[in-house]
Amino acid sequence: MTELPHTRSRTAHWLATAAALAAVLGATALLQPATATPASSSGDSSAPAPDPDQAHYPLDCGQGGSGTDVLDAASADFDGDGTDETVAVVRCRAHGGTPPSAVFVLARSADAGAPRVAATLVEQREGMSVDDLAVRGAAISATLLGYSSADVPRCCPDKRRKVKWEWREGKFVLRAAPVAGGGLSV
Repeated sequence: MTELPHTRSRTAHWLATAAALAAVLGATALLQPATATPASSSGDSSAPAPDPDQAHYPLDCGQGGSGTDVLDAASADFDGDGTDETVAVVRCRAHGGTPPSAVFVLARSADAGAPRVAATLVEQREGMSVDDLAVRGAAISATLLGYSSADVPRCCPDKRRKVKWEWREGKFVLRAAPVAGGGLSV
């Protein structure tokens, strides 16, 4: 039986993908947007966490986009101010295929309107899917799924990496697990 070209993985592909993933994850950790603080001025712990279905996400869903889907969400008081923030895995709604996901941290808006995006942990343009979202204390963990090349079918990611963001000194800091089998880490 003949193997398809996209099913063979070579060391060069793994190293190139690991380097690209390391660069993207490193840039994400270092280039937090100015709004990367979930701090709220109200300090009201009795109010519910922001509802991820009510937020407006900075996603490019194409012309006449069909909306967004919140795939997973969890809440915690990440910054210790007494109010919960919500972390949400979101992607453009699709009627077929698997569009890339993004991960946002939401905070309540000061005017009781729609929740605001306080931090972006994974951007849509990174082309990844996000799985296994979990929140423990002030830490967010997830598994990022990606592709080693454009030849890999979009249904079947062939790269996987566990990551964790911790709230430290006023921002989320990324900690990535080593790439399996490659010995490389971010």
